[in-house]
Amino acid sequence: MTVDSLPGRPPLARTIAVAQVALVVAFLAVAALWWGRMVSADAGPAELRTGAYDPKDLVPFGMHGWNPFMWLYGLTALLYLAGLASPLLAGYGVMLLARERRSLPRGLRTLLLAGVVAGVVATLLRFTPAGADMQAWWLD
Repeated sequence: MTVDSLPGRPPLARTIAVAQVALVVAFLAVAALWWGRMVSADAGPAELRTGAYDPKDLVPFGMHGWNPFMWLYGLTALLYLAGLASPLLAGYGVMLLARERRSLPRGLRTLLLAGVVAGVVATLLRFTPAGADMQAWWLD
């Protein structure tokens, strides 16, 4: 029996693939905001780290509970922080690919593999000097 075909179990491979993609998309969104903020303010990474350019200032209409952009910011922030779990998801994704490769549809195998690679790359980028600057800016 495969993981996805057990009665009463959710499709685990799809869940892992969607989680991997969501974490990578959040990382890319924060990176785009960081680069965009540097370009628009004509500032370098060291200046952004000082706290003068708070990422919450990028939320249109302010940080109010009724503002849907604030909720999008909050979701992105949570997914970005949860991205530290990408190596765990990557390991589990590799295990699923190895164990269930014949029973998984080709598209899902491709998505899992892409999520594993992208998650590992995003995790490695977090530990570069630029990634550390970006994280310090985002967590300010």
